[in-house]
Amino acid sequence: MTTILKLKNQLFILFFLSFFNSFWAQNIQLSKEAKVSVITCGLGNESYSLFGHTAIRIKDDVNFVDAVYNYGAFDFNTPNFVPKFAKGDLQYFAVVNRYTDFISQYTYENRSVDEQELQIPLHYKQKLFENLNTSLASGDSHYTYKFIDKNCTSMVVDIINKSLGSTIITKKTDTDLSYRSILYPYFEHHFFEKLGTSIIFGSKVDALGTQLFLPLELQKSLALIQYNNQPLAPKNQNLLHFEESHPVSWWNNLYSYLIVLALIVIWNKKRIHYFYFSLMGVLGLFFIFMGFYSNHLELANNYNVLLFNPFLLVLLFFYTRKNSLWTYRLAVLNLFSLLIYLVILFNKAHLLIVLPLLFTSIYFLIQIALKNKKTIPIII
Repeated sequence: MTTILKLKNQLFILFFLSFFNSFWAQNIQLSKEAKVSVITCGLGNESYSLFGHTAIRIKDDVNFVDAVYNYGAFDFNTPNFVPKFAKGDLQYFAVVNRYTDFISQYTYENRSVDEQELQIPLHYKQKLFENLNTSLASGDSHYTYKFIDKNCTSMVVDIINKSLGSTIITKKTDTDLSYRSILYPYFEHHFFEKLGTSIIFGSKVDALGTQLFLPLELQKSLALIQYNNQPLAPKNQNLLHFEESHPVSWWNNLYSYLIVLALIVIWNKKRIHYFYFSLMGVLGLFFIFMGFYSNHLELANNYNVLLFNPFLLVLLFFYTRKNSLWTYRLAVLNLFSLLIYLVILFNKAHLLIVLPLLFTSIYFLIQIALKNKKTIPIII
């Protein structure tokens, strides 16, 4: 969904922006031959490209303009990059590239590129062109990235709708699916990324996905939108086509996940209980912290803490001190939490992926509960 502002391109971008400054100064008027289109880039295998990318192309051969406006740039050299990303304070921004350079980059990355020309009047094309250039010149193109609410796709939708003077572009497909269900297929060949996002995302991503935030969702919606009683983007032209390729990893897959959990269950020693519940409890504390600390609303209200329960750390405290009464009580409390979690999870997309963890926790907790339950003597 995003592109990196690479060092080798920075000098060119500065030059090209200065080139466009001359456009603004001359107040270029697009010709009748001008074309405006939405560019949809295929999925990549890096974390920042798993969801594809959206951009806008302005092409006018009469005025020698063929530019791609891209709202998905960020700088890895930003001070405190990781904390800012986690906090939700990382600044993204727009850049403009010559079309030939843009397409060369995606050719190098072996990623498909599609184009949908917008059938809008010339004065709206001009308005969009001016809004894009003004956004770049004024700094309005800088924005605080939000996974669903503010990204390269939503920014493109917003500026096109602004230029058209109405909310023409809205979501037309998959509105009956949750955001979580929509996202799930994108992690098909990235198992631990799928697991990680499944457990760190909270209740926001379980809402119905009525907002356009993914490039392919926008592409599908554009094909269905009517404008002035005609299709807004009747054709989809393939500019680049590559067969999808996916990395092969001996560890980043379902089998390694199940093997590790199976070994933990088979080993089943007391120190394994310590390690397993410590890890689950610490992750739970991390999820709670991120829910309060981060401005990413997707991380708030995370019911997955019922599985990654911080009370497991309290259980370990009494378990290590051989306090049978409180060890038993806390084991039962955590089992009850898992029951609630299973009920909540019943209709969620990530049910199957967390079930092995859920069953492992239940197995260990039942063992600990039975071992520490005091029998009531029977007096005859």
